[in-house]
Amino acid sequence: MYQQQENHKFLSHFKRKFLIKRGRRGLTKNLGGKWPELFQMRANGSSVCNRTIQVDCQSNQLCSAFCHMLRIPFKEIDDVGHRGVVYVWFGKDSDPREHEFARQVASDLVVRDDDDDFRIVDVREGEENEEFWRVLGGKKKYETDSSFVKHTRLFRCTNEKGYFAVSEKTVDFCQDDLDDDDIMILDNGDAVFLWIGARSSDIEAKLSYQAAQVYHASLRMKANEKPRKFMLAVRGHESCRFRKCFHAWSKMKEPMG
Repeated sequence: MYQQQENHKFLSHFKRKFLIKRGRRGLTKNLGGKWPELFQMRANGSSVCNRTIQVDCQSNQLCSAFCHMLRIPFKEIDDVGHRGVVYVWFGKDSDPREHEFARQVASDLVVRDDDDDFRIVDVREGEENEEFWRVLGGKKKYETDSSFVKHTRLFRCTNEKGYFAVSEKTVDFCQDDLDDDDIMILDNGDAVFLWIGARSSDIEAKLSYQAAQVYHASLRMKANEKPRKFMLAVRGHESCRFRKCFHAWSKMKEPMG
């Protein structure tokens, strides 16, 4: 079982309070927690698949569709005895029913065992203070269009069994589902992307291109579907419109072999 590819049975034991932090083995507790940390809470498909994942501590990582937690340790204890603060940021398009749960996640998981004197502060999008933006490196452009959440679909194109086939991935997909041996089709509601794996074959590329065209044409025939652009996504140079469909996107791993 790999990170962000956990099955429903495994995730159900955590009752939606599943936190993934950056780090490595051997990193002592004394070295961690001394700098600001940003987390994004997001559920793909079923609410059981709710994960809170640490992302780059930059304002361009925010998304209006979700709740975020910004943990800020103070260099010195403030006047009322607090050693830090955790801002729980509610995106304008986030589900109001998730706000209280986001506070619980911040209190139970983001705040460390020795952070009893950290205060938790609710922040709604558009009501941020100067400290919030300063810690995130200044206010930058971030994703404010949340429509992609309702439309995102990922398809895998492969001929690994001796014949070409296109299959839709589960809605709980992640970046690691982008297989270098295959070609993927991603629909985010605004565009249909054709993503080509580093080790995919020429015949796969040709057939996948045709399959993507058929899918794109079928969407145009549906009256209730808005028109999509047809675009190519280059591995390692994916646009923000592509990356936003994946929870906690990070630098692509180099293909082995």
